[in-house]
Amino acid sequence: MTHSLLIIFPLIFFFLLFFFFFEPARNFYMRGGRNSELRNTVLKYCCLIFIGHRKKGDNQSNSASHEKSLPSPYLPARGFTGCLLLETDCRQYLTSLVRRATLKENEQIPKYEKVHNFKVHTFRGPHWCEYCANFMWGLIAQGVKCADCGLNVHKQCSKMVPNDCKPDLKHVKKVYSCDLTTLVKAHITKRPMVVDMCIREIESRGLNSEGLYRVSGFSDLIEDVKMAFDRDGEKADISVNMYEDINIITGALKLYFRDLPIPLITYDAYPKFIESAKIMDPDEQLETLHEALKLLPPAHCETLRYLMAHLKRVTLHEKENLMSAENLGIVFGPTLMRSPELDAMAALNDIRYQRLVVELLIKNEDILF
Repeated sequence: MTHSLLIIFPLIFFFLLFFFFFEPARNFYMRGGRNSELRNTVLKYCCLIFIGHRKKGDNQSNSASHEKSLPSPYLPARGFTGCLLLETDCRQYLTSLVRRATLKENEQIPKYEKVHNFKVHTFRGPHWCEYCANFMWGLIAQGVKCADCGLNVHKQCSKMVPNDCKPDLKHVKKVYSCDLTTLVKAHITKRPMVVDMCIREIESRGLNSEGLYRVSGFSDLIEDVKMAFDRDGEKADISVNMYEDINIITGALKLYFRDLPIPLITYDAYPKFIESAKIMDPDEQLETLHEALKLLPPAHCETLRYLMAHLKRVTLHEKENLMSAENLGIVFGPTLMRSPELDAMAALNDIRYQRLVVELLIKNEDILF
């Protein structure tokens, strides 16, 4: 009983002390710092308690003279050196199974950096900034709120918040017309589920379909597929039982890329891709194209790689579907690339280069990615 009280009371005191008397310094990021520091401290403290009990039991069973080595169930007898020894033992008790699972998870799902999508917000009731922990004054427009993860901060603090937005499915309520990086982070996937599911369906039953991606499906049914993804996500049914015409699935995939607020080949990388298409020397052209790919956000680059590998497989059935790399470039050029220029004539002149960029990506998919 005494031992249990010695464990429970310090833990309760620690939590009360931290939450009621700890005032984070300014510019101290609470989500990334305060909570993780609390978790690490509590974990270390609990491990020390466990190791202390274990060591005490071992010492009592081996020799009575060792009983004095741990006078308390949670404090080592030799001060700071004892703490270090206990921490070392604590690390050894962490199972390799947990470590392997963590490493496997990190390998499967890349960590994409994402900027917060802050918008001016009027809060009801008292609110505190989640960055500096100070009160947010005012009756209206007291601060900004991230539309993807719900982070609430001062407008001034929003400029200093790290690019570590973790979108929440409570805030991300649609699939189409949603930022690509936001979607993959919200669903914790490598690529948007629309791309994966549509490509799997197309490759399972449509690679020999004549005019694949060139022939348009019935627009109302394409809208049905879009609404199914927005409503059901990865549970959407796009099988042959629901949509017999494969052109409906290809149309839904093209519509997804057209509806992206930021194109798959982003506005920032667009000039470099167009520049590569204008180069005549093949080696220099590929080198410039490879540099352009490095400008893409990781989620965009991974999705583009997956799509180009699929289109390369489509060209392998060119005799049946009549879709060469050039034909696919004509279809996907304006779909994957949009000029940042508002000048209509400039955008019109870039169409031939957009086609050439996609054609080069398909033909050299194995080299560039």
